[in-house]
Amino acid sequence: MPSSQVQSFSVFVATWNVGGKSPHSGLNLDDFLQVHDESDIYVLGFQEIVPLNAGNVLVAEDSEPAAKWLALINQSLNRSYSVASRRSKSPLCSSLLFQKPSLKKVCKSFRTESRRRLKTCNCSPILERKYSRDCCVWPPSTNMTEDYCSSEEDEDGLSNHVSSEISTPASANQMKYSLITGKQMVGIFVTVWVRKELVQHVSHLRISNVGRGILGYLGNKGCISVSMSFHQTSFCFVCSHLASGEKEGDQRRRNLDVIEIIKNTQFSRICKSPCSRIPEKIMEHDRVIWLGDLNYRIALSYSETRRLLEQYNWDTLLDKDQLKIQREAGQVFRGWKEGEIYFAPTYKYSYNSDIYAGETIETQKKRRTPAWCDRILWYGDGIRQLSYVRRESRFSDHRPVCAKFMVGVQVTNNDMD
Repeated sequence: MPSSQVQSFSVFVATWNVGGKSPHSGLNLDDFLQVHDESDIYVLGFQEIVPLNAGNVLVAEDSEPAAKWLALINQSLNRSYSVASRRSKSPLCSSLLFQKPSLKKVCKSFRTESRRRLKTCNCSPILERKYSRDCCVWPPSTNMTEDYCSSEEDEDGLSNHVSSEISTPASANQMKYSLITGKQMVGIFVTVWVRKELVQHVSHLRISNVGRGILGYLGNKGCISVSMSFHQTSFCFVCSHLASGEKEGDQRRRNLDVIEIIKNTQFSRICKSPCSRIPEKIMEHDRVIWLGDLNYRIALSYSETRRLLEQYNWDTLLDKDQLKIQREAGQVFRGWKEGEIYFAPTYKYSYNSDIYAGETIETQKKRRTPAWCDRILWYGDGIRQLSYVRRESRFSDHRPVCAKFMVGVQVTNNDMD
């Protein structure tokens, strides 16, 4: 087996419940993505990118907002590319913000690998040669063409399989970041971007959805999980939207959502080598990061919470944070870690305002006890959190939350050549 060593890479993770609002063309994501401090990998999770109404939950979900979010993310991450596109009067980004494109086609526009397969397997060359007939066969059959950049309406029921080709615009050589995946389940949307020179080291990409909404299985609540290998290290990114509600006992419904997501998430097996360690369950991965609107509330009255907020008494408020209480009791996320919280509760704000809903007569009906609903946790060794902050966009009734990590990745000498 080839020798290897551990190298560190930066991973930026963000979660944002956007309240069912579709983004407008003037929305600038530079601050949200902290583009002044570039990372190697971006993992971005959204909740409620469409209204959670019966049409989106029970019929065909609307993929237009997801396409718009991708266009805006691309504008920020690939600023020089976007500027060049505008100079050449390319309609790519502007058209995505005003038309209704296929999410699958949009995803292909933001990839940098032209007419090449996204690498399926990073097994060692020795294993690839030894098990060449069984290992790394992709795709498994000609009728499986899922490219991991789709909504349910794009898939035609074919999930968990990568497209045989990746196409890009002609100016892909100007792009710094390539889209790896973009996946939607009703209102949940997760997308992963990687520096284009690192794409060759991404493999074993698989997606698994678990619905935990209406009737216990529909997609208005639940998660999308992304499994991938980067060099020789396996990663799992879980983007979830858990059960809502601030009544006593609702926290146990959220605990159950987490338990069922971990239990029921299953990634397809794509390597048949007997020596393969490709994980099929969330907890089998080397590095796991869980992000989303976890919906845990503060176990205090609205008036008491507001009083402590006005005093900036984070310690007392955090002592009543349901997620902290449930974790310390061993009821959920046992063995997981979360960074220290030094920011105000992220929910619920009046739209286009810095005021929590309920503080004015007009918003009394929408009043909720402020809470840290939006969280990022991690599991596994080799992960060091550098920052854990919220951003101050007034776009929705939630404030986005971002974290930056340095992660250790096993890199073979062959990869370093």
